[in-house]
Amino acid sequence: MDNNTLLAVTPIDGRYFSKTSSLVGYFSEYALIKYRVRVEIEYFIALCKTSVPQLQGVLTPELEEKLQAAWKELTPEEAQKVKDIEKVTNHDVKAVEYYLREVFTSLGLQDYLTFIHFGLTSQDINNTSTPLMLKEAMEDVYMPALKEVLGIIAGYAEEWKDIPMLAKTHGQPASPTRVGKEFKVFQVRLEEQIRQLEQMSYPAKFGGATGNMNAHKVAYPEIDWITFGNEFVASLGLSRSFPTTQIEHYDNLAAIFDCMRRINTILIDLCRDIWTYISMEYFRQKVNKNEVGSSAMPHKVNPIDFENAEGNFGMADAVLTFLSMKLPISRLQRDLTDSTVSRNIGVPMAHGLIAFASLKKGLGKLILNETALHRDLEANWAVVAEAIQTILRRENYPNPYETLKALTRTGKPIDEATIKEFIKTLDVNNAIKAELEQITPWSYTGY
Repeated sequence: MDNNTLLAVTPIDGRYFSKTSSLVGYFSEYALIKYRVRVEIEYFIALCKTSVPQLQGVLTPELEEKLQAAWKELTPEEAQKVKDIEKVTNHDVKAVEYYLREVFTSLGLQDYLTFIHFGLTSQDINNTSTPLMLKEAMEDVYMPALKEVLGIIAGYAEEWKDIPMLAKTHGQPASPTRVGKEFKVFQVRLEEQIRQLEQMSYPAKFGGATGNMNAHKVAYPEIDWITFGNEFVASLGLSRSFPTTQIEHYDNLAAIFDCMRRINTILIDLCRDIWTYISMEYFRQKVNKNEVGSSAMPHKVNPIDFENAEGNFGMADAVLTFLSMKLPISRLQRDLTDSTVSRNIGVPMAHGLIAFASLKKGLGKLILNETALHRDLEANWAVVAEAIQTILRRENYPNPYETLKALTRTGKPIDEATIKEFIKTLDVNNAIKAELEQITPWSYTGY
């Protein structure tokens, strides 16, 4: 840990920076400047391909390549030039425009400086840059990390699909299940939310000062600016919201945040279940001899990875909830409250990455303890009562539920001998008795 991370105010940029550094290229101040420069340049290129007379013949393939290189190769040092200009303008997007005037001049475009940021307001740049940042971070960083976790869960679902386990409903022994099936539950829950997340569109606002493309239309009324805006935004891989106020509605972004929150909530549920299974000794954890479980108790091997993951998923959920509730609200045609808030979109994703890393580490430590699984099934023969009373129902046996209730709720231990002796007393034929005697806590696991 260097001084930069040691002095960081938040753990996502300090203690956990090794797990969140992959987001620097998407959500840092440098990244935001780079994305703004990208949108401004791509917009100018798109203008050059319209029928705007002043721009006819300006763009050549060579010039387009040089313009795109200006944003693709933007360094932190170049971004600092924008920050230096901002100290004078006190406006971050206007600083980008002034910076680009210098870039354009260096490329021989000094006669076309007025077409930088032509007809736009700052939110056309921000509300295009922000969803683009989120989309590319989602595709490049977040989804691959999430799918790694999903792959581990799916692997355990397959590996342990035939291992019987006592189920617990309300914390009490219930009809047996299988270890792999319980992992499968989380697998299919995650797969559904991932399916929904991957189908969501990333909306951009691109329409001028109050969303109506007033300036564009008054300057060049003969051009279809609605189609231009739609096609330009689509060329960036986004979908254009229209009509809008000065800013994006944020409704679709809110839906994305809500879906991410549901994914986190599912994984919190998984963390708590595995934490409990570890406390029940259904799982042991691989031990690193150099790690310390407790500063006072040498024997401790704590499920800290699942606790760390749960805490960070919770942090992410808190911010995601705030973002999805706050961003869609703006007074009249625009207020500035979304601007400072949207700078925090990377925060819940960072906490998510920390949680994914901890969860992967914890899952990788799990050792199935079949001795404990067998022990609890052996100690709970009463759970086959459901199976017996169901077959008795099938045979139209009088009061089957009540009969088994009387057997199993005496407060006395119910073991294999108790069940077998009970079956002998039933007024059913020998074939039914033989069928009932085949039911055990290990075989009664359903599909």
